[in-house]
Amino acid sequence: MKSKGLAALSPGAPLTPFDFNRRDLGAQDVAVEIAYAGICHSDIHQVREEWGSAIFPMVPGHEIAGRVNAIGSSVSKFAVGDLIGVGVFIDSCRTCASCQSGLQQYCVEGMTGTYNTYERDGTTIAFGGYSNNFVINEDYAVHIPSTLSLEGVAPLLCAGITLYSPLRKWGVKPGMKVAIMGLGGLGHMGVKFANAMGAEVTVFSHSSEKKDDAIRMGASHFVVTSDIASLKPLQKSFDLILNTVSAELDINAYLELLKLDGTLVVIGLPGKPYAVNVGSLLNGRRRIAGSMIGGIPEMQEMLDFCGQNNIVSEVEVIDAAYVDTAYQRTVDSDVKYRFVIDASTI
Repeated sequence: MKSKGLAALSPGAPLTPFDFNRRDLGAQDVAVEIAYAGICHSDIHQVREEWGSAIFPMVPGHEIAGRVNAIGSSVSKFAVGDLIGVGVFIDSCRTCASCQSGLQQYCVEGMTGTYNTYERDGTTIAFGGYSNNFVINEDYAVHIPSTLSLEGVAPLLCAGITLYSPLRKWGVKPGMKVAIMGLGGLGHMGVKFANAMGAEVTVFSHSSEKKDDAIRMGASHFVVTSDIASLKPLQKSFDLILNTVSAELDINAYLELLKLDGTLVVIGLPGKPYAVNVGSLLNGRRRIAGSMIGGIPEMQEMLDFCGQNNIVSEVEVIDAAYVDTAYQRTVDSDVKYRFVIDASTI
């Protein structure tokens, strides 16, 4: 399949127009006409080889929203014309306990990423969603509710599921007190989801300018963390804290905010390991946990939840020519709250 995309041809290179071929449509594959592709900070890390050696040329993008325009002979999950979403992975081993449980993101053999990897054949480079089209096995894509705006849906396929999954895993329900650390592309989705689940939501942010947005999205409280002393009155207050912050911080100050048996879930990747005071864990039977995106069943559940509650990401839609500027603005935290590429401009 002839494809047009945006690619980095070498580490740190600007994204430029790139013609390539996707695989032919297999019996269980669907072809997707991409409408929008979200820009995730992890795209930038991989283009710049900040997470280790990468594969070039690289077409990034793992927040893909579009429409099915062709199906393989054995496809039963989708029909031509269906709205479809593709997220962070496009395949897995399918046989391990994780895959069999619908937790493909934790595949024992390793999930197949949407880009910067090789497909399961070991030779075909996986090119991502900064493109006009896509081909994927039907088992690794999800239906998008027709009531939602496609541009606002695209970031749900990574940022959305990354926050929805731990909220579901730790059983958030009405009346629980949930805190979200950071109000960025990830954090703002946590606020919307937790509020829709009936929790009392508090946002911790270093930027006082985001208070109005946090309240509008469903937060009941907003705490500026530039002065760590502002956390003291909140000790032993929260059932669950979701940490979306990638910057280095004193994790112990936040552990002290958990109630008995409370959990702090790490989602953002810090530059250095946390120095954990074990006493903060012992005093209250507290836990630190981690969470990474979600499996296909949970991704579909999340999108259905979004359809029922009219939840989408807050985005700035850009043309393909603006991508490099958008990358720098993302690094500078100058976006509210996610850039999304209009694929028709590629």
